Amino acid sequence: MARRRKHKLPTEPFPASIESLAHDGRGVAHIDGKAVFIDGALPGEAVTFLYTAKRKSHDEGKVHEVISASDQRVPPRCPHAGVCGGCSLQHLDAAQQIQAKQQVLLDNLERIGKVRADTILPPLTGPHWGYRHKARLGAKHVFKKGKVLVGFREKHAPYVADLSRCEVLHPAVGGRIEALAALIQSLSISAAVPQVEVAVGDDTRVLIFRVLEEPGPADRERLADFARRHDLHIYLQPKGPDSVSLLWPDASVLSYTLPDYALELQFLPNDFTQVNPVINRKMIPQALKLLELSGDETVLDLFCGLGNFTLPIAKATGRVVGVEGDAGLVQRARDNAVRNGIDNVSFHVCDLTGDVGAESWLRAKYDKVLIDPPRSGAQELMALLGKWSPERIVYVSCHPGSLARDAGLLVHEQGYRLVAAGVMDMFPHTSHVESMALFVKAGQSIR
Repeated sequence: MARRRKHKLPTEPFPASIESLAHDGRGVAHIDGKAVFIDGALPGEAVTFLYTAKRKSHDEGKVHEVISASDQRVPPRCPHAGVCGGCSLQHLDAAQQIQAKQQVLLDNLERIGKVRADTILPPLTGPHWGYRHKARLGAKHVFKKGKVLVGFREKHAPYVADLSRCEVLHPAVGGRIEALAALIQSLSISAAVPQVEVAVGDDTRVLIFRVLEEPGPADRERLADFARRHDLHIYLQPKGPDSVSLLWPDASVLSYTLPDYALELQFLPNDFTQVNPVINRKMIPQALKLLELSGDETVLDLFCGLGNFTLPIAKATGRVVGVEGDAGLVQRARDNAVRNGIDNVSFHVCDLTGDVGAESWLRAKYDKVLIDPPRSGAQELMALLGKWSPERIVYVSCHPGSLARDAGLLVHEQGYRLVAAGVMDMFPHTSHVESMALFVKAGQSIR
């Protein structure tokens, strides 16, 4: 088999005029009619750039020098912004970031789904720094550098970025990147710690160390001492997710509150939870407002997780059914319902990406549905939604492309209108687009 021929990259900077912003936050230019996606460039700018890749359909590059800057350009707060892949938009004014994401959502809806929303919801915004309460950091003992690196991966590369701090992580962790790296370097198994997972609750901050070798007594004591000094809880993960176990202290409870609903939800450190608690506390009331609950409906919550939407909905209506594929999350949801004194909700374990035809919960009639699927969306469920014919569907999305595809199915095949859509700034300084959309059955009144 012939090897794919590699294109030789030019080494000299090229001039470019930036026309627009791509969905991943890179500036778009055209050189000799071919699209070039340029890291660090903004629309309206004149730049020089260095090629980083040449492909059949497009080329890629990174800014070498900004000749004429956009008035939306700001100095990145983090000194690692040009290298670390954790952020891609720190050079763009935060207010413009969310407007760009709103446009990505609307463009996707129109281009992929062939739909337009009657109303554009105002963006939900929150803090731009220290907002991340969940993260998975890489760790690597680079012997040539004589140090351990801890952080996100470099942009478009598999290497761990050389960070001293992280401005978007919760300060309890983001401000201690160097101390965390020094801790790992002090361990006898420093080369066998490839990952550190971060989970932050309202009152507890957790680090999960992935360990490929068993830490000895001295290593365990170093880890425990670090936890004591920095008010952290530390877990070890020697194998898969089920192997996570607490090292220090003797007991650890993670939880977050939803004050608007007098709820406290407990979770395990490697459970899925929303990374940005401020936005989470704003998007739940928005979702319930869009559902227009009157107090006596039966509501279905698909991909319900540990009850983040389910339990607030249960406080505002007659009955709620939550469905989730992760059995552990379903158990946490049930426990959270009991703990909060909620008895009008039931939860079911079901792989919603597979054949759900035999599930008992399918046979109920649902007045309204909330759906919060993974990045791949919920294409398999669109026909079922049409069959149930709920009055309203609120769709919470973490990928505008899959939302747009599913929106097209609901509108063009299942008889719904896309009444409202808008974005939520769940991940400032990144190109990630989180959004919410409301679909109403054709013929239903809209208040």
